[in-house]
Amino acid sequence: MDIKSNSLYNQMQSMSLQAMGNKLPVANGDSIGVGNVGQPNQSTSNFGNMLTDALKNVNDLQKDAGAKKMAFEMGDSNVTLAQVMVASSKSGIALDATVQIRNKFVEAYKEIMSMPV
Repeated sequence: MDIKSNSLYNQMQSMSLQAMGNKLPVANGDSIGVGNVGQPNQSTSNFGNMLTDALKNVNDLQKDAGAKKMAFEMGDSNVTLAQVMVASSKSGIALDATVQIRNKFVEAYKEIMSMPV
């Protein structure tokens, strides 16, 4: 991999295209071939928004599990032990996945920061 000023961005964009089957989505639902790689893709979601939504989802799962635990402990007959265990497992798995993603981001950041400019 050759690292230059805009080379890293272009490489990331080309890898993204390869992952999507060499097609760029367009606002009207069609797809554009690889020939338009130099143009930024405005129809895709912002990465920051996607990350924020994912973290909100994990937070919601944690809150739901906590609420179900509290309801079960208080004797609510509408909440079963199975529901509490499933909600707790979902939130635990989501948190573990979030921690692993964070670790990968930190690892990638360290690798990028150690690259010579």
